[in-house]
Amino acid sequence: MSLKKIFKNYYLETILILIIFFLDRISKLFVIHLDKLNFNSEIYSSKFLNIHLIWNEGIAFGLFSFNENYLYNGLTFLIFLVIIFIIFMIRKSDHLRKYALLLVLGGALGNFFDRIIYKAVPDFIDFHVGNFHWFIFNVSDIFITIGIILMIIIEIIIKPEATNNEKI
Repeated sequence: MSLKKIFKNYYLETILILIIFFLDRISKLFVIHLDKLNFNSEIYSSKFLNIHLIWNEGIAFGLFSFNENYLYNGLTFLIFLVIIFIIFMIRKSDHLRKYALLLVLGGALGNFFDRIIYKAVPDFIDFHVGNFHWFIFNVSDIFITIGIILMIIIEIIIKPEATNNEKI
């Protein structure tokens, strides 16, 4: 592989991460601004979607929320270690697996940034059917979820095909 191709891929990967990060930042800043204008009331409400700002101090979907600073800081440090691990996985991955991990990394960096700056992650997308509400999430969570779904598809569908082709 030529040095030129390595740098070209590096720039594309960096641009993808930055696009995800900035889409997340812009959406969160916009919703935070609207929340302040509306005095913490519902920003948007429809039959299946509400936009309402909540501050998530836990991890995915508000799990493991802590009131203690040392527990929150420990969790934040653990998330930092996971981000470092994802970076190493990206360096060792190729093709579709690499891009799935880049989606996860871009989203994780967006939420990690909020943990450092706000001491919580702003979540605001609330899908619901009648009185059943799914967990409230944000744009970073969307990219993390898409990346994880891609990784599952790769492991279930593509990896067994590669193993079967190697046996032939």
